[in-house]
Amino acid sequence: MDIEQAEAPTTVMINSEEADMDSKGKTKISYDKWEHNVKGNSVSVAGSEDNHHYNNMTSSGEKQPKEWAKRIQEEWRILENDLPDTIYVRVYEARMDLLRAVIVGPSGTPYHDGLFVFDCVFPAKYPNEPPMVYYYSGGLRLNPNLYNCGKVCLSLLGTWHGKQTELWVPGQSTMLQVLVSIQALILNARPFFNEPGYETSYVGAEGDRQSRKYNEEVFSLSLKTMIYTVRRPPKHFEDFVAGHFRNRARDILLACQAYKEGATVGSVVIKDGVPDANKIEKGSSEGFKGTMRKMISLLVKEFVKNGSTDCEQFQTS
Repeated sequence: MDIEQAEAPTTVMINSEEADMDSKGKTKISYDKWEHNVKGNSVSVAGSEDNHHYNNMTSSGEKQPKEWAKRIQEEWRILENDLPDTIYVRVYEARMDLLRAVIVGPSGTPYHDGLFVFDCVFPAKYPNEPPMVYYYSGGLRLNPNLYNCGKVCLSLLGTWHGKQTELWVPGQSTMLQVLVSIQALILNARPFFNEPGYETSYVGAEGDRQSRKYNEEVFSLSLKTMIYTVRRPPKHFEDFVAGHFRNRARDILLACQAYKEGATVGSVVIKDGVPDANKIEKGSSEGFKGTMRKMISLLVKEFVKNGSTDCEQFQTS
């Protein structure tokens, strides 16, 4: 998939590593201890990495060059400074090469309110080679760039051919750009057009129709991914997943109800506890409305099991 590299945002909520102070009072990260003081929500440290997809790539005791370790520490600093508050990262005390990320689906897209889990690894030749990224699909294909086998198709990762300006640039490209690119450029409002050639093959009204149809399919799969994630949360994110869906359950169900009543996917914005009527666009298909009726019932059961207390009203609505 030909996706351009996204620019990283600048205002975020962060965590910090435990750092030493140099003689001038400036923060100096210790490359020897790899200890952390977790102060926020976006970056934190996990213990065991045993279920990480790339766990068996190298031995936990394998010694990496000092320059490699320094570069990884620089990546952590970049993440700490600039990671959006809708992307959450866990790193591993014993394995500096591994990272797990959970990305919140952006508002206004068929991925809104969903959680999407990725395992990443910094290879031995990093940064001369890009990181590798694996997507936990649950067997579902909800984007042309995210395969049900876990492959993430992105020029920045070298998993898709692209223009020179879209490829990994050693010394310039970062893990932050990879994660932001996945969120902004893959999980976008019109993923139908991520498929190569579709922007020129499907134009005008026909392109819009196909895009709306695809968004309905994708949102249905995204809801199934929510259920899958609630039932089997990624390790080290269990509390986060439970809290996210407890907090978002009512808004997710309100959106589903609006879609059941004819709103197009991505046009529902919840404001003060109700859908903003000025934002809603009509035009969902009858088949999609029927799917939403079924999915609402399934979601209510899962959300109530997860501890939500304001969902029962949707059961028979």
